[in-house]
Amino acid sequence: MNLDGAIIGFISFVIIGLFHPLVIKAEYYWGQKSRWAFLIVGILTIGASLWAHQTLLSAILGVFGFSCLWSIKEIKEQEQRVKDGRFPQNPKRMKQAENQ
Repeated sequence: MNLDGAIIGFISFVIIGLFHPLVIKAEYYWGQKSRWAFLIVGILTIGASLWAHQTLLSAILGVFGFSCLWSIKEIKEQEQRVKDGRFPQNPKRMKQAENQ
């Protein structure tokens, strides 16, 4: 019996589930600047997945990396959701924007 597919599916589910609140928090605390962190981590983990010798580890790193890249798009959409009033805006970042 080969459990690799089920393990990859479960871990993909967990990673994607964790990225939803991570994107919300990243936009709340760092705004659009957090896209750079997602980009760098995404590229690094995708690169690491190319060099991983185990298929399971390679797949997990790839899913994590592409989830980071997808989060770049989600940060922009989260910013719009905040503007629409569906999520709270960070009051500290509001003050910074007013001072600029």
